[in-house]
Amino acid sequence: MARAQFQKGQKVWVECVGAWAQIEKVQPVWAKGFEEPVKVTYDVGLGREFQASELMLPAEDEAGGALGAWRMLRARNKWQLAEDVPHHPYPGTYPVVVTDPADWGGWRVPGAEYDRDPQRIEFQARLIAAAPRLMDLAQKLVDTVAESPEDAPPETLALARQAREVLKSVTEALAPAPEASAPAVRAHAA
Repeated sequence: MARAQFQKGQKVWVECVGAWAQIEKVQPVWAKGFEEPVKVTYDVGLGREFQASELMLPAEDEAGGALGAWRMLRARNKWQLAEDVPHHPYPGTYPVVVTDPADWGGWRVPGAEYDRDPQRIEFQARLIAAAPRLMDLAQKLVDTVAESPEDAPPETLALARQAREVLKSVTEALAPAPEASAPAVRAHAA
């Protein structure tokens, strides 16, 4: 017997299309002699019906809360001497953003890309290193406004909505549909 794993109006990731969609209709397929549907498909407005295995739910990224302190270090440029690149902000080095407490893992840039636009890469490194603090700031804004939204000025409410959307886009991950948690779709006798 098949069980509905999604509900009407639920946001899902359609894997084979590579796009987000909303469940428009839950379509159970009934067979004579069975009390429950034998198959359940979903109409998400993309021109055909999809099975649950083709859809995924958004889920919170458990790794997202464990960001810790990211920091920017400087690595020695092995391919170019400091004298060869006087136009670099820090000749003879390039930025590395370390995201692991053990000083390894994180973000690095190829030397050729750094040489092409060092100012841009330096800015990106500082921005990436500041990302966990910016996320904390955005979350505090959302939490503060959520405590008493009626007291917040309209501009602050709009900023909190934007912050919530940005945080959601960062922390939302894909997860397969739950197997046994959804109730079976029941038919209404006509």
